[in-house]
Amino acid sequence: MNVKVITRHSPSNYGSLLQSIATVKTIEGLGHDCSIIDYQRPDERGLKGVLTQVNCKAGFGNPLKKLAYIAIRYPIEKFALVRFDRMRKKYLKMTSRCSSHVDLKKISADAFITGSDQVWGPMMNGVYDSAYFLQFVGKDSRKLAYAASFGKTKFDESTVVAYKKMLSEYDKIAVREKSAVSLLEEWGLNNCLGQVLDPTLLLDMSQWTNLLIKKNDFDKYKDLKYILVYQIHNDPKLSGYAKRLAKHTGMELLRVNPMLHQALRGGKFICSPDLSEFLSLVANASCIVTDSFHGTCFSINFGKQFIEILPNNATGTRNQSILELTGLSDRILCDFNDYSLVDKVIDYSKVNELLEVERRKSLEVIRSMIQNSSFIKQ
Repeated sequence: MNVKVITRHSPSNYGSLLQSIATVKTIEGLGHDCSIIDYQRPDERGLKGVLTQVNCKAGFGNPLKKLAYIAIRYPIEKFALVRFDRMRKKYLKMTSRCSSHVDLKKISADAFITGSDQVWGPMMNGVYDSAYFLQFVGKDSRKLAYAASFGKTKFDESTVVAYKKMLSEYDKIAVREKSAVSLLEEWGLNNCLGQVLDPTLLLDMSQWTNLLIKKNDFDKYKDLKYILVYQIHNDPKLSGYAKRLAKHTGMELLRVNPMLHQALRGGKFICSPDLSEFLSLVANASCIVTDSFHGTCFSINFGKQFIEILPNNATGTRNQSILELTGLSDRILCDFNDYSLVDKVIDYSKVNELLEVERRKSLEVIRSMIQNSSFIKQ
């Protein structure tokens, strides 16, 4: 069966790319042909993307301030974009580029899936995009969603009305967060199969290692003792804590990120490494400090000691959800003067049992969703 997936695969960050790869590999492993729909909004790429950012951010009323931001930010975004475009072409099976809803309507498949990540949240410009609700798919095709995420839990009344209409057109929906299950129940939708794992957790550590990690990248870090920072939000408290933690433990501090400006936040900076090196950094770290959902997922999947610093915005529910699911909510840092978590070793025997149960359940959900989409919708 031919399956097409639309997801947030194009942002220049590791989580978006890795979850897209995992989705394709999982569906292919179930015996289907699968590719990611290469839908990339022009207002989220390159200079247009930076202009979208600056026009939607508060505090940029002064034209000179706006111009300075663009001059500084554009080279940073461009560098990351080039690196990640290269990795997408190298690792991800995609359709031809789609830049509009007209392009999307030309895509054909036996089944269409809204994939994971914050596909049902606002785009960079603050507006919701109906493409991620499969509004381009004809009425004769089934619509499915796997591990979709809203990214938030509060919506205005007009948004709820639009969501209920579009989501009611799906045949089956599985969501990534417990909070999303509650939302769908609250809205009276009866097509939700419940909570499932993020696609990155459908592959275990050995599968990720065999798929992406090269020996020379792994060996580069295997004998080092270091704390790895994977930070995606602008949180000075996190940066300061990581530096103090490294000093407290006597370990080297390494920081990995696609964005060049993070070099100023402390630690030895590794900018936009290939996926092999990124996963090697995670696999060999003595401890990981992160505010990233996918940073958390890979810490757990690779059996690492980690410290969770919840994002300083409204997106922390997704981090909390996976921590609750695996019984690791006690890894959330509550006091920036507390360094004891680094010495509290996680017993992964119980965590791995829980993860394996959820992995089997999630694989069965995605298997049955696709298998049952093989008939023509009446």
